[in-house]
Amino acid sequence: MATNFSKELLVTPGKKVNLGKWNPEDTLGWDKGHKTSASLDKACQRLDKLQYLLYAEHKRALLVVLQGLDAAGKDGTIRHVMSGVNPQGCTVTPFKTPSAEEMEHDFLWRIHKAVPEYGDIGIFNRSHYEDVLIVRVHNLVPKDVWSRRYDQINEFEELLHDNNVKIVKFFLHISKDEQKKRFQQRIDDPDRRWKISEGDFAERKFWDEYTAAYETVLAKCSTDHSPWYVIPSNKKWFRNLAVSHIIVETLADMHMKFPAPTVDVKKLKWK
Repeated sequence: MATNFSKELLVTPGKKVNLGKWNPEDTLGWDKGHKTSASLDKACQRLDKLQYLLYAEHKRALLVVLQGLDAAGKDGTIRHVMSGVNPQGCTVTPFKTPSAEEMEHDFLWRIHKAVPEYGDIGIFNRSHYEDVLIVRVHNLVPKDVWSRRYDQINEFEELLHDNNVKIVKFFLHISKDEQKKRFQQRIDDPDRRWKISEGDFAERKFWDEYTAAYETVLAKCSTDHSPWYVIPSNKKWFRNLAVSHIIVETLADMHMKFPAPTVDVKKLKWK
């Protein structure tokens, strides 16, 4: 089944976003089963080869941004999609409440420090977008401060793009009922209860506010050089399939090449 995931799930730059029109149950016609598993395996194998090429070329980097409400599957996406890549060329950075040191700098300071080196893939589990999401929902800074950050983020991402850091951003879209189901599964599973907190339940009260905040982010900050994709994520298997294919499509579009050898291999002689 041929599906252009990048085209189908792209947030068109400059367009208003209504998440109510994006069905978190959507699978673009795919069904869970052998063909889907085979397609995911193939994408992961392709990702492994492209990562090796990225590492060898050493001229650019890929930054993958994962955002979503609690239990959307950020950790699961990292675990399943990136399972086959070489950890030597891949870093994962989670962004939680800023430390005292980070609070003494501008909101992008800690982000820029974590941008992957050339040749690497960097994954952000949450990101600089928290500063126009949770900060907005809970009024942590005045509106005239966070409202300027959309342009600042776009300029920051353009700077990275101009310096050979390709950015691809995923919003893992789940329904409120699916979140409740996943929370209950964590409560019922002794091995997963550690992931539940009172804060998870408290944040559910702000579902509509977070939805509105995400709609603004997606509308204002999906650009040609740093696109956003809305990934229907109620079905975990489809989430993994879509993200893996989009990452592969993004890397393939870089048209990378292996560097020339640093020595004349014809002159090398065995002793």
